[in-house]
Amino acid sequence: MSSLTDVLSAARAEGRAALVGYLPAGYPSVQGAVDAVAAMVDAGVDVVEVGLPYSDPLMDGPTIQEAVEAALRAGTTTDHVLDTVRSVAVTGTPALVMSYWNPIERYGPKRFADALAAAGGAGVITPDLTPDEAAGPGTDWLTATDAARLDRVFLVAPSSTDERLRHTAQHCRGFVYAASTMGVTGARASVGAAAARLVERTRGVTDLPVCVGLGVSTGAQAAEVAAFADGVIVGSAFVRALLDAATPQAGEKAVSALAAELADGVRGARGTRPR
Repeated sequence: MSSLTDVLSAARAEGRAALVGYLPAGYPSVQGAVDAVAAMVDAGVDVVEVGLPYSDPLMDGPTIQEAVEAALRAGTTTDHVLDTVRSVAVTGTPALVMSYWNPIERYGPKRFADALAAAGGAGVITPDLTPDEAAGPGTDWLTATDAARLDRVFLVAPSSTDERLRHTAQHCRGFVYAASTMGVTGARASVGAAAARLVERTRGVTDLPVCVGLGVSTGAQAAEVAAFADGVIVGSAFVRALLDAATPQAGEKAVSALAAELADGVRGARGTRPR
């Protein structure tokens, strides 16, 4: 069992969903991101997603794009991402990298998987890579992650057919990422009923935990999703807290306050998750 599986299993045993928080490496600086992540964890985040800044983030909305572009302008590299993961891993909190495929391909899939494992990373989420492409000639991402003992997470969406859900889930390790809506990332006023239906459909084809992302920004929304999902993934709201802060220190306080609110929502929810 991986550290990610341990945390998700422990949350399930407590009758609650896990809280997964995302922040990009390098914003507001490399050290600033490390400090913000630490504040997030101290306030109740169970699992951390470290974003790998990329110049063409097709699935990301304007909030994450703004922070990622600033990180790239400041010179953030893949090695900085690995350093950020290392800083999370030493706390015992599972750290996954969220990355588009191109940066991993340029770094070298096996080299990246080995480096991430050496840094203590738990796994990788690749939003624009399908299992079919992950096993294609010259990619071999499945072999690289298996050899490095990394969890790999692929995405499913409301538009996914039952066959696609099954195929994707079969190649996931750790959990299945259920995108609650079609479109780019960003906080929304409502998560939408499609998320609950997607979780139900995904559970019909896998025993892996199903975590829901895209749109959650408040404690009330976190509680809503936690009532039916195994994990609640929050990204844009954390990034917005940093962007709106006057100083890095104020950003840490804002991230901490949001994490505490979301953690209260997740821990207070009781719903239909299997035990």
